[in-house]
Amino acid sequence: MQSFPLFLSLKGRRALLVGGTQSAARKAELLLSAGARVTLIAGTVVGEIAQLIADGCVSWAGHDFDDADLAGMSLVIVATDDEALQARVSAAAQQRCVPVNVVDRPRLSSFIMPAVVDRAPVTIAISTAGAAPALARRLRADIERALPAALGRMARFAEIFREQVRRTLEDPRTRRRFWDRVFEGRAGEMALAGDETGARRELIRLLHSARTEAAQGDVTPGVVHIVGAGPGDPDLLTLKAHRLLQCADVVVYDRAVSLSVVRAARRDAERVAVGRHEAVACVTALARTGRSVVRLVSAAAAHEAAALIEAGISVDVVPGVTTEFQGFRSDTLCSG
Repeated sequence: MQSFPLFLSLKGRRALLVGGTQSAARKAELLLSAGARVTLIAGTVVGEIAQLIADGCVSWAGHDFDDADLAGMSLVIVATDDEALQARVSAAAQQRCVPVNVVDRPRLSSFIMPAVVDRAPVTIAISTAGAAPALARRLRADIERALPAALGRMARFAEIFREQVRRTLEDPRTRRRFWDRVFEGRAGEMALAGDETGARRELIRLLHSARTEAAQGDVTPGVVHIVGAGPGDPDLLTLKAHRLLQCADVVVYDRAVSLSVVRAARRDAERVAVGRHEAVACVTALARTGRSVVRLVSAAAAHEAAALIEAGISVDVVPGVTTEFQGFRSDTLCSG
C-alpha cells in the first residue's frame, strides 16, 4: 500500500481551489458535494466554473495566489496548467502542512484524488497512487455497474438502528453476525427496495432472536469451511472461497499456503498458522466457540473433514482451482 486511505470530513470547512479550468469545475463540484466552502483563485474563469461563481456556490478571490490565502484552509487543489504556479502553491501548502493535490502531478501532491463511486452515504474511492488514473476510472465504472443505485438506502436504514443494536448485543462478534443476517436477508432486500416498514419489522425480529440466543448463552458450533488454496495466486480462488474468507471469524491455514491468499481474508479476522498434525484439534476448538472458521489447505484434507464430522462439527468443503500449467513459465508457451 503506497498511500494511506482515509475519508476527510469537509462539511463547513474551507477549501482552496487554484485555477479556472474545466478540471477545476469538476473538483469544485466534488468539494461542494462534501459540504466544503470553496474559495477560487484564478485569473480567468470559463464555462461551468463561471456558473458556480454566478450561483454563489464558489467564492472567487479577486487577486493572484498569495501564501496568506492558505490560512484556515483544510485542503488545496491546484487545477491550472501554469507549472510555476503549481510548484509554488504545492511548496507553500506542504510547508504549512495543508494537504495539497496538483491535478495530474502526483510528485507535487501530498494526497491523491481518487475515482469516486457515490452511493451516499456509501462512498467508494479507487486510487492507483497517481500511476494510472485511467485504470482507476475503469475500475470505478465496473463497480458502478455492480452496485445498486439505491445502496445508500440500506446504509441509512442501518444507521437508524446502529446504537440500539450496539446496546442490545454487547459482543462484537454477535453484532457482526446479526448485521450479516440483516444485509444478506429479507431486511436488507426490503430496505434496498424502499420498504422501510417491512425492513424495520424484520430487523426487530432478527434482533429479538439474537438477543434471546445471547441471553440463553447457548453456543451453536460454527461451521468449518475447508477451502483449497489452489496454486497460491489469490486471483485463482473461487468466488465462493473469496466470499467465505470475507465472512470468516478466523482463518486457520497451512504454513505452506501463500500469504497472499491468506491476506484475502477480511482485515479483522483472526489468522492462525498450523501444521497438518495439529489442525483438527485447533479447528475443532475454535468451531465449538461458535465462530465461523475457514480452514485454508494446500493439499487434499479428506481426513480432516472426516475427523471434524466425527467430532460433531458441520463441514463445508470448497475445492481449490487446479491448473495443468502449474509450474510452467509463460515464456515457454507459444501459439502455433
